[in-house]
Amino acid sequence: MPVISFANAKGGAGKTTAALLLATEIADRGRRVTIFDADPQKWISKWADLPNCNHRISVISEVSPATIAGQIQEAAQSGDYVIVDLEGTENLLVANALSMSDLVVIPIQGSSMDARGGAKILSLISKLEKIVRREIRHCVVLTRTNAAVTTRAMKAVQDSLAGNGVDVLMTPIVERAAFRDLFEFGGGLADQNPKTVTNLKKARENAAMIAAEILERAEVLPVRRRWYQFHKRAS
Repeated sequence: MPVISFANAKGGAGKTTAALLLATEIADRGRRVTIFDADPQKWISKWADLPNCNHRISVISEVSPATIAGQIQEAAQSGDYVIVDLEGTENLLVANALSMSDLVVIPIQGSSMDARGGAKILSLISKLEKIVRREIRHCVVLTRTNAAVTTRAMKAVQDSLAGNGVDVLMTPIVERAAFRDLFEFGGGLADQNPKTVTNLKKARENAAMIAAEILERAEVLPVRRRWYQFHKRAS
């Protein structure tokens, strides 16, 4: 029951798109997903009201700094996956959610502004690890990239991350109309019509590869879950 959070201290980095792509990929595999929509824009909550929402995905939009940790723990004990879409800032709610996460995914576009927002989350994770006394696994996914061209700014971001030893997914999220259409028409990529959606096949391949890389990192039984299971059996 991994908890996967998407965070960047700068808005517009592609957190919500990345979170939704992962959730729909997991649900299409027959697993149950709870999404905590902690972004003030509530795009995932709006998506959930559109047609074709997968019944294996439940969306919780009522969260607060005081409740988020307990809500995540409860959802993690009753479902298969928990995904948290966090707001583009640093605050107590974000810190509390990150402290409960088994994996934090930091979406970054090819810009210095996004990189600085990502660096703030990396710094926050480092501080939280000392408080919770465990490793909080994290990685970066590059977003809204061009399938054909790597810009100078993107190359600079990649070089900076690599130089600092940051785990970066091999697969970036390419800018695709199919990803934007999810928020207009609902459902997942499997529900889209290839006759009306440009490059849908490539979009589905991109999403599947992203999901595979993230889940590979997240599906190690977390330390706190082992602790919970041990004490539950002992009681």
